[in-house]
Amino acid sequence: MTVETRRVGPEAAAEVLAVVRAAFADRPVLDPPADALAETEETIAGLLAPGGGLLMVDDGHPVGAVVLDPGGDGGDTVYLRRFGIDPSARGRGLARDLVRAGLLAAGRAGAARVVILAREELPRTVAFWRDMGFVETARHAPYVEMARPAPVVIEVPTADAMRELGRGLAGRLTAGDVLVLSGELGAGKTTFTQGLGEGLGVRGAITSPTFVIARVHPSLGEGPELVHVDAYRLGGRAELDDLDLDADLDEAVTVVEWGSGLAEGLAESRLEVRITRAAGQDAADAPGADREGDPRVVELAALGPRWLAAPGLTPRPSPGGSR
Repeated sequence: MTVETRRVGPEAAAEVLAVVRAAFADRPVLDPPADALAETEETIAGLLAPGGGLLMVDDGHPVGAVVLDPGGDGGDTVYLRRFGIDPSARGRGLARDLVRAGLLAAGRAGAARVVILAREELPRTVAFWRDMGFVETARHAPYVEMARPAPVVIEVPTADAMRELGRGLAGRLTAGDVLVLSGELGAGKTTFTQGLGEGLGVRGAITSPTFVIARVHPSLGEGPELVHVDAYRLGGRAELDDLDLDADLDEAVTVVEWGSGLAEGLAESRLEVRITRAAGQDAADAPGADREGDPRVVELAALGPRWLAAPGLTPRPSPGGSR
């Protein structure tokens, strides 16, 4: 069975309410009770009216829901409210999928920041949101306010545009930043890193470091060096630790290709760069398809306090424009 996540509005209030009631009724009894338990179909419709929401459906049965609340500040912030997964569907990773869908929806709507409110009495819930990249920003008893930047999604039509994206992003980076790159073989991870190296002004041609695993590119000026790591052949986090990257992290910009699931512990804050083919896998594998020329979609997802305090992730134009 395939789980589908849909954008919905007030017309789906009854389905969203069913998920909210099931999810919040299954939580520990709180004092004061969760506001969600007092929701009605009419109040949920009112919450959905400004910005809509997401409904996760499994074989026709609603199993997850979240309201996307613009927050009334001109669109800069989106609040994820009434987030819940039906107890019958837990243990399948759907909560993480729904959070990621909510973040992407907020980013595509133009929001710069996504905020949630978690109850202080539920440390596992607070830990879940922290694990999803949210940082505590305030406490308003009984709530913990947590936030993270909304992801930025960029369509990249060519390899030259991918390099230009890397060059532009270099202007947002400082020593100590860690980038975790993911995407299938040939997606453009090394091409992106080449542009990044040009933007940082480092020495040496940047190629895939598969056979040496890690390569250091010193700065030609006063900026940070670039440490380029390919984790494709690493067997686990222990082998990544053996590279002793900690010695370079504070003084360099570190890029880890194939780092998902391995490099998240390198730093408290990181920038995840996910590259996918815009045409989809079927088109990419079609006879005669130009795998290098396929348009790409790049998702920039910033996690941790360093990025929450930083200006927006939109890459700066590199000097002289596209090359």
